[in-house]
Amino acid sequence: MTSSVLVYEKERARSMANEVIERSGQNIFACYQCRRCAAGCPVSEETGMTPDRLIRLIIMGDRDAALKNQLVWQCVSCYTCGTRCPNEIHTARITETLKKMAKEDHLPALSPKIKTFHSAFCTAAKHKGRVNEMEFMGRYEMSHTFHQLSRFHLKGVYDEFKNQAKMGLAMTKKKRMHFSVEKVKDRSELKRLFKLAKKKKAVQK
Repeated sequence: MTSSVLVYEKERARSMANEVIERSGQNIFACYQCRRCAAGCPVSEETGMTPDRLIRLIIMGDRDAALKNQLVWQCVSCYTCGTRCPNEIHTARITETLKKMAKEDHLPALSPKIKTFHSAFCTAAKHKGRVNEMEFMGRYEMSHTFHQLSRFHLKGVYDEFKNQAKMGLAMTKKKRMHFSVEKVKDRSELKRLFKLAKKKKAVQK
C-alpha cells in the first residue's frame, strides 16, 4: 500500500483532531502507530485503508482524505482494532463519527447502499429505542428503491427485492424474523438524550 505525502497545518489539524476526539470519545493522540489494528482489520485490503492510517490522516488534519475513503463506509464494527490496540482505541467509533461528519458536509457516500442502510438503522433506533426488523428493513428498502428508480435502474430494484424476499423467507423458517414491535419503556428519556445531542451538535458548529 502506498501513502501520499501529508502536509501538516497546525491549526487545521488541531481542530480536526479535537472534533473527532470529542465526538467519538477516542483519544487518537494515544496512537503510536504500532499497526496491530492494521494486522487484524478484515476490510483493510478491500478498502485500501487501515485504522492506523486513518488516525494519522485525522491527526495531520487531512479532513478531505479522512472523510473520503472506503474504510469509513465499509468498517464492519467488529472491534478487532480496539481489542488489539494497547491503548484501547476503537477505530469503529471513529469511522462512525467520520460517517456522520461526511453526511453533515453533504459529501456523496462512496457506498450509497451502506449509507441508506445506516440511515434506516439510526432512524428506526431513534423511533422506538429498539431496532424493529420490519420497520428498519422497510425504511431501508423504500429508500434504496427510490435511489435505484431515480437512476432508472429497474433491474437493481428487481434483484434487491428478490434477494431480500429470499433472505426474509429463510430467516422466518429459522425463526429469526421478528414481527413484534418492541420499544423502550421510557421513550421520553430517549427523546431527551437525542435533544441534548442535537443541542451539543449545534453548539459545536
